Amino acid sequence: MKKKKLEATATPLAEMIAYQEGAVVSRTIIDKEAGTVTLFAFVEGQGLSEHTVPFDALVQVLEGEANVTVSGKTIAVKQGEMTIMPANKPHALSAATRFKMLLTMIKA
Repeated sequence: MKKKKLEATATPLAEMIAYQEGAVVSRTIIDKEAGTVTLFAFVEGQGLSEHTVPFDALVQVLEGEANVTVSGKTIAVKQGEMTIMPANKPHALSAATRFKMLLTMIKA
């Protein structure tokens, strides 16, 4: 997938990343000391195992549906919806269907 300059352009997020069987695909959009913005693509059944981070993370689902678990509570997050995974709380996610998400982590 050819990378294009992103500054001062209108760019469809979901088209910036492709699904790949057998792999979670990610693309960092912004990587700064204050936080990161990363696109992810998951095929059905893939996910990220439970972990904690010391800062809040905003998950925005661009396509499909994810199951997001925070402190043992699982919620379905569908295209066009978002959820917040709070700092220092165990969280995980899995693909209920293949899905793409934008993950924004605020560190400061």
